[in-house]
Amino acid sequence: MMKWIAGAALGALAFVAVPNASATTCTGSFANPITDLCWSCIYPIKVGGVTVMDDGQSDIDGPSGPLCNCGIDVGLTMSFWEPIRRIDVNRKPFCMVSLGGIEVDPGFDAPEHGRSLSGTGQESGQTTAFYQAHYYMDPILYWLEILLDNPCLEKSPFDIAYLTEVDPMWNDDELTLILNPDANLFTSLAANIACTADCIQATADFPSNELYWCAGCQGPLYPLTGNVAQHTSGPQTASLVLQRLLAKMHRQMNLWAANGNAGLCGYYPQPIMDKTSYKYTMLYPVPQTRKIRGECCQPLGRTTQEWAAGKEYPYEGEDFAFQVFRKRDCCQGGLTPF
Repeated sequence: MMKWIAGAALGALAFVAVPNASATTCTGSFANPITDLCWSCIYPIKVGGVTVMDDGQSDIDGPSGPLCNCGIDVGLTMSFWEPIRRIDVNRKPFCMVSLGGIEVDPGFDAPEHGRSLSGTGQESGQTTAFYQAHYYMDPILYWLEILLDNPCLEKSPFDIAYLTEVDPMWNDDELTLILNPDANLFTSLAANIACTADCIQATADFPSNELYWCAGCQGPLYPLTGNVAQHTSGPQTASLVLQRLLAKMHRQMNLWAANGNAGLCGYYPQPIMDKTSYKYTMLYPVPQTRKIRGECCQPLGRTTQEWAAGKEYPYEGEDFAFQVFRKRDCCQGGLTPF
């Protein structure tokens, strides 16, 4: 199954795999969906507003009532966290971390990962970093056929949907203002200090949507590029890049929302991402399957101090892959396909 998925994805790209010729390594693995994924992340599951299974997992508010209708159909509301996307955060351009760490050659160059001291050298004491990222369609519940013919599931095959290497805005903070001009509103010290409150809230529960320019404990969400002004660790920076890529997909209308009353009958556009509607878990280099505080996945913005120990190591542990879960509220039995 995993070999077939990798073959289909690479066929869609029509790239040619080549040996690694750079000093930067390209590593990765095919995640085992049974043993490497934190399956408790799909909980709580609610039907008609009643929790049928939660496994101690935290949740956000859902639809206001047990009944729903989509057109002339009437059904029960259903809520769960659906694994829908996979994201690589990679140092070497076109290094497919989730496809076993293979490197592909598109015939042109892209910026590589880099780290440097910002400001005036050693006095600044602040390290900057740059990473590329890959965005995969990965609705595991659908392609594993765990729930057959369920209208609440996103129906698409595993596929590579977006590579930042081919996006000229990903490494250019000024050019990306075309996509997020509102970033100019949040360059002040006060705006950055406000992100401390988002960090506290995300660590205790879920992040604040009112502070939508913040990525919690990972720092500012803007700019929507791979340039990170303050690098402290691989998992911390990779978590920030993941959040920026999700926000970028929302802003470009490549990713739609699926929760709340508005999502009961289908997906809907959401240019400013609802940060509370996502959770994520690490797949590579170390699958995040050990529970901390009863959970082995976390909402966007939660501190990496709780789970990132031992999740980065030299040579084969410097690239990252994550599974992303999106809150899904739908009208079971009354859903009109989108």
